[in-house]
Amino acid sequence: MSGEEDSKNPSGLPIIPDKKTGYPIWVDVREMAFRYLLPVSRVKRFFEALEEGKMLATRCSRCGAAYFPPQADCSSCGSSDMEWFEINGRGRLLTYSVINVKPETYSSFPDYIVGVARLEEGFNVLAWVDCSDPKKLRRGMPVKLEVKKRDKDGLFSYYIVPEK
Repeated sequence: MSGEEDSKNPSGLPIIPDKKTGYPIWVDVREMAFRYLLPVSRVKRFFEALEEGKMLATRCSRCGAAYFPPQADCSSCGSSDMEWFEINGRGRLLTYSVINVKPETYSSFPDYIVGVARLEEGFNVLAWVDCSDPKKLRRGMPVKLEVKKRDKDGLFSYYIVPEK
């Protein structure tokens, strides 16, 4: 849905019924399109490792703060002296949410799950959850972060996967 036609309602309010649930939803007639480029030369190693099926993080040599995805500079102390290390990706699921109202850029995707996991390495990771049945998910359950190639666009990414 986009454009002014979607917001026209005989009541004069920018509210229409959701096609899926029938619940009233507010429609903003403004369109937002974003295209941006981010320089990644200082963390390019992370993306190269994804292609190899590995996940790398960085740790500040000065204060020990760890980052995933990696950062080139420490947010904690400002140092640029960062060490690379491979993570095992094991952890516990902290929370998750099933996404069925999606932004336009993900409208071609079926409903999906995003979650936050606390990894053994000491940081939280936000990622898509690879689980066909959200009823099988439980807070605190063991999970593993895994590298996978997304079906829709063929790009490598990392996913939270429940451990069996």
